[in-house]
Amino acid sequence: MSTDRYVSPLSERYASSEMQYIFSPDKKFRTWRRLWIALAETEMELGLSENGRPVITQEMVDELKEHKDDINYEVAKAREKEVRHDVMSHVYAYGLQCPKAAGIIHLGATSCYVGDNTDIIVMTEALKLVRRKLLNVIATLSEFGEKYKALPTLAFTHFQPAQPTTVGKRATLWINEFMLDLEELDFVISTMKLLGSKGTTGTQASFLELFDGDQETIDKIDPMIAKKMGFKECYPVSGQTYSRKVDTRVLNVLGQIAASAHKMSNDIRLLQHLKELEEPFEKSQIGSSAMAYKRNPMRSERIASLARFVIVDTLNPAITSATQWFERTLDDSANKRLSIPEAFLATDGILDLCMNVVDGLVVNDKVIYKHIMSELPFMATENIMMDAVKNGASRQEMHEKIRQHSMEAAENVKKKGLDNNLLDIIAKDPDFKVSREELDRTMEPERYVGRSVIQVEKYLNECVKPLLEANKEELGLTATINV
Repeated sequence: MSTDRYVSPLSERYASSEMQYIFSPDKKFRTWRRLWIALAETEMELGLSENGRPVITQEMVDELKEHKDDINYEVAKAREKEVRHDVMSHVYAYGLQCPKAAGIIHLGATSCYVGDNTDIIVMTEALKLVRRKLLNVIATLSEFGEKYKALPTLAFTHFQPAQPTTVGKRATLWINEFMLDLEELDFVISTMKLLGSKGTTGTQASFLELFDGDQETIDKIDPMIAKKMGFKECYPVSGQTYSRKVDTRVLNVLGQIAASAHKMSNDIRLLQHLKELEEPFEKSQIGSSAMAYKRNPMRSERIASLARFVIVDTLNPAITSATQWFERTLDDSANKRLSIPEAFLATDGILDLCMNVVDGLVVNDKVIYKHIMSELPFMATENIMMDAVKNGASRQEMHEKIRQHSMEAAENVKKKGLDNNLLDIIAKDPDFKVSREELDRTMEPERYVGRSVIQVEKYLNECVKPLLEANKEELGLTATINV
């Protein structure tokens, strides 16, 4: 590792090697060469000729294919220092390896033919990797939800104790947000199209010249290139570049995934404070340099930290899209080189962390039970009131009595530090006509979770499991956390 210059923590600490390769120079320049081959092969197949003789031969195309992966980087680097143009430097370097085809490399194209098409190809591959990891997060959460579908726990509104839910039901709330993200992600992937070969301002004027104005032939160029590169179609119109709104759309879905992960990580951090849940903690892990007893939720905190970065990063392509001038301006370039890869690398790290955290979540059921029992008497009062009304009491009078008794019990808890004695107070009130033993029998948390268990079962069986079954070849990932 270099120690005398800045190294991105996205590559050193957070993102997987698989995602890093997708945005690597090697992937980029190999894709450039595949695009040059696709263009030359298309022009050959469409019969590009001069004075009755083919301009491009199969021998030329074969020569290009022979050297598609053995990129002479040093030659290209030296050439770029001289001409200050990355695309033409690689055209030159490729031509040295392919002397027979050197004259036809990049024929009729502009720099955005390789640059923008590669961006689309790379983003599409990266979206598919994000999709795979998102599916695995959903699968891991589903296992957790199924396991704890019936374990009662306090629910919270405004982070104040509310009507009980179950641990598994809360997990379905996290899953549902990721499922919404998956729907949006699938839509974005389905809309990804290549730029094709549109020329300097998007008019395909160079191809009009090459093919002597043959409109029918020119119409075949983009579909043929798209097919060779694994896409269904190209964008029908463009300037020199594809619309930068595509980048906006792509990063927006990453931002939504980040938001869902952030929400889940916040919940886990709060629950770890309550000691109800704990994220994985290695045997030799140190929680604090000063306080040796601490078990900080550092992985969930890292999810939140990276998620904020991604959410803010979604502004970059939106602003870039809004400020593009006419058919092309280059003030997008430096921003794209940073904002697009880094959003994907950070999202990749987020999803790996989500898989790791959920897979190793520790559920402290006895702490959960203690917390729910400390609040359950308050939540049981509605049932107690209804039973009293059934025995002939006035609903309004019982409501007022329970309000007063609850305030007294709350005062004992908050001001005096005593246990919740609401049930004792109610049992001593003759108007309720109920013994403490009878009240104790109502203190079963399972009675107050509503349809939580059924909701978990229905949601997992009807919504989640069919999706996972349809994508079972994508499952089985495990995440390694670097630090």
